[in-house]
Amino acid sequence: MALRYRSVRSLLAVLVVLSGAVVIGGYVHAERTNDRVTGDPSIEQAFRSGDRSPVVAPRPNVTVVATDSNAFVADDNAAPRAQAELVAFAPDGRVYYYENRHTRYWDVDPVSGTDATVEFVYADHLEASECGGESVCTRNGVERVNLTTGERSGVFSRITPGKHSTRWHDVDRIGDDRLLVADIDGDRVFVVNVTSGLTEWEWDAQSDFGVASGGPFPDDWTHLNDVEHVEIDGRGAAMISLRNHDQVVFVGYERGLLEEWTLGADGDRDVLYEQHNPDYIPPERGGPAVLVGDSENGRVVEYQRVDGSWERSWSWSDERVQWPRDADRLPNGHTLVTDSNGDRVVEIDRTGEIVWSATVGFPYESERLGTGDESSGGQSAAALGLSSRSPDADAAGWSRLEAALPPKVVNGVAYLFPRWVGWIEGLAVLTLLVALPTLLLVEYRRAGVTVGVRSPLRFDRK
Repeated sequence: MALRYRSVRSLLAVLVVLSGAVVIGGYVHAERTNDRVTGDPSIEQAFRSGDRSPVVAPRPNVTVVATDSNAFVADDNAAPRAQAELVAFAPDGRVYYYENRHTRYWDVDPVSGTDATVEFVYADHLEASECGGESVCTRNGVERVNLTTGERSGVFSRITPGKHSTRWHDVDRIGDDRLLVADIDGDRVFVVNVTSGLTEWEWDAQSDFGVASGGPFPDDWTHLNDVEHVEIDGRGAAMISLRNHDQVVFVGYERGLLEEWTLGADGDRDVLYEQHNPDYIPPERGGPAVLVGDSENGRVVEYQRVDGSWERSWSWSDERVQWPRDADRLPNGHTLVTDSNGDRVVEIDRTGEIVWSATVGFPYESERLGTGDESSGGQSAAALGLSSRSPDADAAGWSRLEAALPPKVVNGVAYLFPRWVGWIEGLAVLTLLVALPTLLLVEYRRAGVTVGVRSPLRFDRK
């Protein structure tokens, strides 16, 4: 019996030591290479220090990336704050612009008629004193910045309660004075005149969807995360992403919900599964088609409208992709993909091969300036004759394990763990979580300790 105890004890101790060493080693390596969950300190350091050495491979035009980081950094003499970044890479690969002023960065769009000015959506978590009696609230806004000069100006903002499912993710400019806003807090889309401050049009999801559908009502019912102005049959409409309904819907400004145009269905996760950032490609560029980050399915997918219905025309994923949340079709037929949990932005060519990549912590959206807003300069997959691509079915080890697990589990783990935790470190963490408590339990039972409920606390040994 004693021999068996010593064997079990020794095995557990070895597992604890080895797994602990793997986790510590992974963290130390990440620190030394500046590859941390807080983003890429090397990017900020290069910009702040004036170092103009390339940090990514060269690529034509400026590439702008907005991040929704789930990490925290500590300022001097201040409490930790959420770290998010807006970064632009120059054509030669150096850091062209960098800032981390806001709690979160979301949609970023080029400003028409300019070479290097963008508008972006941000969220700032406010103190209770600014929240009118609430314990926490969020300022959602649109800001404009010239990436060359750093000159900036506020465009529009509103305060919403809470912070998790109330942060706006997207705003689309539809005129000199008008913005189309995806109001995630109110489960609605509205047009606001930024000069007068008046709401000129509004669609509320409750007017067409029952509250038993989608996510939990009212906390995070639709998670309405994207809106885009489109033309359907020559008339204006809003294309809207209802993430928790697994649907992209089209709402005419005059006609209301265009039910026959809806892509996906609540719970039909083979079509879409909690998607982000759909882009509409019109008939004149090979559509109607919708290119979308099919996030929980771990792929980028495109649907072509054929005889009044949607048919899948193209999809892309590789062995690394985790929770893609944006995809833009470029004029050269390539696709710019923002892979959030993969901590990267990649450009893939017409064959599905990666031709450019940038490592950025938890990116939300990316834009290639000079190619049009989002996918407005690109053609549909059908017009380009693109072939779909998926990971190698014979991939070994971790890839097969990921494929066997539900997407929610894989994406949830990737969201929670810092990016330096690869499959080896992840396995070590799981081993440590099992082996250490088991070792402590074995030692406890072997020692035969009981706790007596007296005053003072009394320990008895059998």
